Amino acid sequence: MKKRILIVDDIHPIFIEQAEALGYTCDYQPTIKANEALQIITNYQGLVIRSKFNVDKQVMDAGTNLRFVCRAGAGMDNIDEAYAKQKNIALINASEGNMDAVGEHAVGLLLALMNHFNTANAEIRTGNWQREANRGYELKGKTVGIIGYGYMGKSFAKKLSGFEVNVIAYDKYKTGFSDQYAREVSMEEIVKHSDVLSLHIPLTTETNGLVDDEYLFHFKKPIFFINTSRGKVAKVQAVLNAIKQGKILGAGLDVLEVEKFPALAEQPWFEELRQSGKVILTPHVAGWTFDSYRKISEVMAGKLRLLEISE
Repeated sequence: MKKRILIVDDIHPIFIEQAEALGYTCDYQPTIKANEALQIITNYQGLVIRSKFNVDKQVMDAGTNLRFVCRAGAGMDNIDEAYAKQKNIALINASEGNMDAVGEHAVGLLLALMNHFNTANAEIRTGNWQREANRGYELKGKTVGIIGYGYMGKSFAKKLSGFEVNVIAYDKYKTGFSDQYAREVSMEEIVKHSDVLSLHIPLTTETNGLVDDEYLFHFKKPIFFINTSRGKVAKVQAVLNAIKQGKILGAGLDVLEVEKFPALAEQPWFEELRQSGKVILTPHVAGWTFDSYRKISEVMAGKLRLLEISE
């Protein structure tokens, strides 16, 4: 059977070039609808997707010849990993491709929060010059707590290494990962010592809604909060409540429980979020830079090559 890959999202052409060098024919259809993909998926051995639709039981059952699914990004929450394993479908993601983008974005959000870049810029543009109200904090000497020490968490820690901070990290599924950038600690130590909390964890049934009122209540010091992982990991209303209580000094959110309009504007917490001067929002772009666009495709192609060799 001819080796064919269906590509249903926009990706860098370097993936197509390298996949074709491995003997594949790539059918690039970035505007295809989910129902249209479902009708033709049986003709392909590979599927490349970002976030267009969920690769669930229905898709994998329809893809009777599927051997692999490539996710052009880090998180795999839109793919039923357990069912893919049952079907012996290999899964490829590209965390290495956008880890630098995410690490840098998280640092940018943190610096902007600690120094009031967002509010200061807006005030000056309206003729309001307020030095004291915009006095910031220095990162040096602070303790940064990281939840999840995979590619993204380590990248963030590495980017912080020049700021003379104390970086501590907790990962429920890893041990012995202390390195030159971060020290492995318990969750209790994260809660007790953190001045900054940054999330770098996937969305799973266990992490869904992890950061709620109860979770934030236990932190001993006011914190700056960063989420560049997945929106559903942190409840927006809980973050806003903690801001009102002085438990969160500022929040940098690249991801939200509900994303894109008009659905976002319909959320009960949206107006409070929109008006908060202590929140900086970005539209789920932490891992989506001009550089990572290419690197993600290169990583996927490299892993596809390894898959070919192993079979």
